[in-house]
Amino acid sequence: MASSSYDKLVETLEARFKKNPGRHPGIGWDAVRAKLAAVPERYKPLSAMEDSGGEPDVVGYDADAREYLFCDCSAETPAGRKSLCYDREALDSRKENKPAGTVMEAAASMGIEVLDELQYRRLQELGEFDRKTSSWIRTPDDVRKLGGALFCDRRYGRVFTYHNGAESYYSARGFRGMLRV
Repeated sequence: MASSSYDKLVETLEARFKKNPGRHPGIGWDAVRAKLAAVPERYKPLSAMEDSGGEPDVVGYDADAREYLFCDCSAETPAGRKSLCYDREALDSRKENKPAGTVMEAAASMGIEVLDELQYRRLQELGEFDRKTSSWIRTPDDVRKLGGALFCDRRYGRVFTYHNGAESYYSARGFRGMLRV
């Protein structure tokens, strides 16, 4: 890891953290910085979140695991993660007009988790996200076995959960992720 790119990322994260204190009440930046320094393997996923337009920020702390929760906090779904169908099974089922990839594989390659519905709704309590876009969410197995996948957005001052065929993809739909540090 290049020290200058690590330092630049930490500076970006610190500026975002300080600009948005309502996302992480009771959490101090010095503790977050120390944790980042203690687990340098988290640099790559955080950098991937940032580079794809996710604007990661601290949204909580898991006291049992002693981990800070970083989540994509970009106003709209991350620009570098759009036009993906849900998973490999969905991609393989398409006969033509296949997207470049899948949400689940992209998240795995970045080293992050796709938000589930509860995590997405908790994020929406911290701000207004996806007012013009939508984000795939981790879909329960019973829905996925029937060929569907779930996504969410915010419209009319409310958060909605919808369904689509898992093989579908749209230029205004991506996914949000979470990383534990």
